[in-house]
Amino acid sequence: MTDDCGSKEVLKEYYIPDYILIPEAERDGVSFIPECPLIVFINSKSGGQLGRELLVTYRAILNKNQVFDLEENAPEIVLQKLFTSLETLKRSGDYLAGEILKRLRILVAGGDGTASWLLGVICDLKLPHPPPVATVPLGTGNNLPYSFGWGKKNPGTDRQSVEAFLNKVKNAKEIKIDSWHIVMKMKAATNDLCDPIAPLQLPYTLHAFKRVSQVDTHDTDGYHTFRGGFWNYFSMGMDAQVSYAFHSQRKLHPERFRNQLANQKTYLRLGCQQGWFCAPISHPSSHNIAQLTKVSVMKKSGKWEDLRLPQSIRSIVCLNLPSFSGGLNPWGTPSGKKSNERDLTPPYVDDGLLEVVGFRDGWHGLVLLSPNGHGTRLAQAHRVRFEFHKGAAKHTYMRIDGEPWKQPLPADKGTVSIEISHFGQVTMLATPGCKAKSFNGPSSHLSHPNRFNTSSAISDDENREERRKFGASDTFRLPGNISPTRPS
Repeated sequence: MTDDCGSKEVLKEYYIPDYILIPEAERDGVSFIPECPLIVFINSKSGGQLGRELLVTYRAILNKNQVFDLEENAPEIVLQKLFTSLETLKRSGDYLAGEILKRLRILVAGGDGTASWLLGVICDLKLPHPPPVATVPLGTGNNLPYSFGWGKKNPGTDRQSVEAFLNKVKNAKEIKIDSWHIVMKMKAATNDLCDPIAPLQLPYTLHAFKRVSQVDTHDTDGYHTFRGGFWNYFSMGMDAQVSYAFHSQRKLHPERFRNQLANQKTYLRLGCQQGWFCAPISHPSSHNIAQLTKVSVMKKSGKWEDLRLPQSIRSIVCLNLPSFSGGLNPWGTPSGKKSNERDLTPPYVDDGLLEVVGFRDGWHGLVLLSPNGHGTRLAQAHRVRFEFHKGAAKHTYMRIDGEPWKQPLPADKGTVSIEISHFGQVTMLATPGCKAKSFNGPSSHLSHPNRFNTSSAISDDENREERRKFGASDTFRLPGNISPTRPS
């Protein structure tokens, strides 16, 4: 295939030549070094027709072989081939390959679930130098892009709009954010040969458990176990129920969900229909969070504490980024008095802490629209555990980074447990003045004695082997069987 870098229409500062992308391609005489080489992943089903339109534009202004449709290409396979090629060429003395490897950035266009899927893949590949990631807002909520300054609205798909966006990517700063590992375990029914949750209904980032090593204790006979990760939030309750209703309708009638504003109106309508705004009347008290589950938090390593939940809480959110439900900040900024009395801090994205917030109903959520509005601040924690036993409810609703599912609850003496724990960090790309704030950033002058030491995130974990992966991809090994990770 002929390289098209000679075309005036191609943006050379982002360009990766064919001989790096395609093993059988001939090496051409490329003499320039791209300032910001990009690999672009686009979910063509996101944003109505916008995903497909973006594919056309990106392939027109870049090498079409560096732009991938996630409906056709598995990102882990794409990245494994790319890094194998780059490492092999670099070792053979190819200076351009070495520079591209050093400067490479990833761009992913889709909803929050798509972005989290890519982040899970990048983490699990165990690359020696993982590339930073920028996100194009193509979903309904777009909390991940909004947190890092990429906006909430679906972008323009014309050449001018795409070039302007790429220029922001080129000038973006890198920022570390915490990764959160989740393990969900439920007792299997007698003679149950099927998973309790259909695989297609699970979020991108939640996977059926497969043994990593012989010491993994989560892979237990008689239990269904799932694992995964998230970077924005895990939520449970009525907010997830509304999200589930929205996603269910979109799967049945995708042609009706091609406009972001119309999608948001549909979301609000479903919230009313599901009783989110009249929860005290329509929502049984047996479905309130305190009646469904026991919640424990670890504020200091090694010490679990039971979390007291107000009886009126119908939705609980474990939040990593300052954006939820379309850009709202449920935690807010605690006042000086509350910070001192309850030992609370602002919501930093790299402090090893989750903000745990509760909501009573939709009206409570609307408080976030006011300048100092916030939900019910329940805790800041390094780890969170939910334990479900038999109760009046047969199921509840959960979601991870915008992707909801209907979760069966115990019908007999069985249990369902979910544990969330810190698991390293990823590097995102952010614009100046973005909502996401670093604990180590210039705007942070606070010291917090309970801040999590992210460098020793798994040193005290009894399941260290199991926690080394999210389950999104097989660990990548460089050519010559040289692993980028330390020997375990």
